[in-house]
Amino acid sequence: MKIVVINGTPRESGRTRILSRFLAEKYSLDLLDLSETVLPVFNGTSEQHELENVVKVKELVHSADAIILTTPEYHGSMSGALKNMLDFLTFEQFKGKPVGLLAVAGGGKGGINALNSMRDVMRALYANALPKQIVFDPPMFEKDSDLLVPEASEALKGFMEELKKYTKLYKEFAKA
Repeated sequence: MKIVVINGTPRESGRTRILSRFLAEKYSLDLLDLSETVLPVFNGTSEQHELENVVKVKELVHSADAIILTTPEYHGSMSGALKNMLDFLTFEQFKGKPVGLLAVAGGGKGGINALNSMRDVMRALYANALPKQIVFDPPMFEKDSDLLVPEASEALKGFMEELKKYTKLYKEFAKA
């Protein structure tokens, strides 16, 4: 089962990247890190779709059985970097695939709008966003390390179990 986690922040440091790397390492997932993979601002021209990084992103997402999107909440939505990357993709990469949604918020009341905006885009791409979603607030991260507190790690365990169940069902359904 090939699951790709997409770090949806352009920041080279920060909690969203910590979360994405933690997931990739703990669960042996492929990682697409938008702080390392540079994409131009989407303008809809055919030339952009031939760029090396755009082709790589399309192939990686297309080859995945499931996707996990992570994003910080910026001004009540997902990051511009994540939305820009998604604009390069179509339903051909996402149709029917299970997609897990995770947001990282800076305080006690953020995150839900980022989750909702990702869910809207997944619906437009014919993906199946999981019902289970999580907002990670600062207390869910250990200070001065790239780790999550045990409660956050446990929440991710349940999230991953659900994603794997949906992915298994999707793969069986797709064969039929």
